[in-house]
Amino acid sequence: MAINFEDQSTLFNFVVKEGNGVKGMIDSGLSSVPQPFVQPLSERIPTQKALTCEATQPIDLSKLDGPQHKEVAKQIVEAAETLGFFQVVNHGVSVELLELLKSSAHEFFAQAPQEKAMYLKEVSPTKLVKYGTSFVPDKEKAIEWKDYVSMLYTNDSEALQHWPQPCREVALEFLKSSMEMVKNVVNILMKNVGVTLEEEKMNGLMGTKMVNMNYYPTCPSPELTIGVGRHSDMGMLTVLLQDGIGGLYVKLDNGEWAEIPPVHGALVINIGDTLQILSNGKYKSAEHRVRTTNIGSRVSVPIFTAPYPSEKIGPLPEVVKRDGVARYKEFLFQDYMNNFFGQPHDGKKSLDFARAE
Repeated sequence: MAINFEDQSTLFNFVVKEGNGVKGMIDSGLSSVPQPFVQPLSERIPTQKALTCEATQPIDLSKLDGPQHKEVAKQIVEAAETLGFFQVVNHGVSVELLELLKSSAHEFFAQAPQEKAMYLKEVSPTKLVKYGTSFVPDKEKAIEWKDYVSMLYTNDSEALQHWPQPCREVALEFLKSSMEMVKNVVNILMKNVGVTLEEEKMNGLMGTKMVNMNYYPTCPSPELTIGVGRHSDMGMLTVLLQDGIGGLYVKLDNGEWAEIPPVHGALVINIGDTLQILSNGKYKSAEHRVRTTNIGSRVSVPIFTAPYPSEKIGPLPEVVKRDGVARYKEFLFQDYMNNFFGQPHDGKKSLDFARAE
C-alpha cells in the first residue's frame, strides 16, 4: 500500500516513530522532498560557490615523535584557537579499518527497517544503542535529512554484546585505536595553556565515549534540505571519518561557511564546547553543519568524547589565574547535556548555558 506522505502526521510516524527513517521514505519511491524536510531559506546551504578551508591540509601526527614535535604541536594549537577543526594523517588508525567502517555503516543501514527500528529509544533492548532520524524531530522547524545509530561505550564486553551486529567489532576497534591520538591532542592543548591533566582527571573529562554512524540518503533536491543543522559539539574532542562524497561545512570568523573536503585516509578532529569552557575560551568549539547530496548516499562516523555526567566543568583554575577572569561558570556536566539534547540545533546557542553571569 502506498503511503500518503502529503499527510504530515502519517509521514512523521512512518519516518520517526516507526523507525523507517529517511532511507525508508526514499526506498518507497519518493521523488520529491516532503514539506516537513524543507528548510527555511536562512538554513539552506548554497553549494555552487562553496569555499574550502585551510583544514584541507592534514597535520602529520607521526612527526610528534620526532624533531618536528614542536612545529606539529603548534599547528594543532593554532587550529584549535582559530578554526576549531583540523584534519590528521598517520593517526594510528589503519586505512583498512577506515574502509571497513564505511562499509559496515552501509551494511547497518541497508538492513530491513524492523532490524534498525528495534533500537529506537522507546524500545531499544539496551541503553547503549539508540537509532533514529534527525536530532530532536519533535521540536524542529524542519527535520534533518539523516538517519543515525548511536553506540555508547562502557567496556569492551558490553559493546560486543549489545552494539548492532553489522558494525560492533569494527566500531569498537575504531574507538580503541583512536584514543591514544585523542589523549595526545588533549595533552598538547592543555600544555599550551599551562595545565597538566592527571590520569584521573583526563579519564573524568573523557569518560563518556560514543561512536555514531550517520547515514545521509540520496536527496532529490539537496538545495532544500540539510543533513545536520548548525551546531557545535558538546564534548571535548570529536574524531570524524568522512566518506569520499563530502559535505561537512564549518563557520569561519567572517560568518562565511567553508567545506572541509574529505582526504582519503585522514580523520577530522574538532573542538567541543567542553574544551572551549575548560580553556576559558582560548580554544574554539566550531559551529558546523552538513549538506545533503543527490549523487549518492553518504556515511560518516564520528567518535564523541565527553565528560562523565557527574563531572563538574568550568574554566581550569590555572587558565583563570592567567586570564584574570572566568568567562564561564562551573556546572555539572549532566545539566549541560540535558540542555544540549533538549533543544533543536541552533548554532552555538547551547554554550549560552555555561556563560558566566
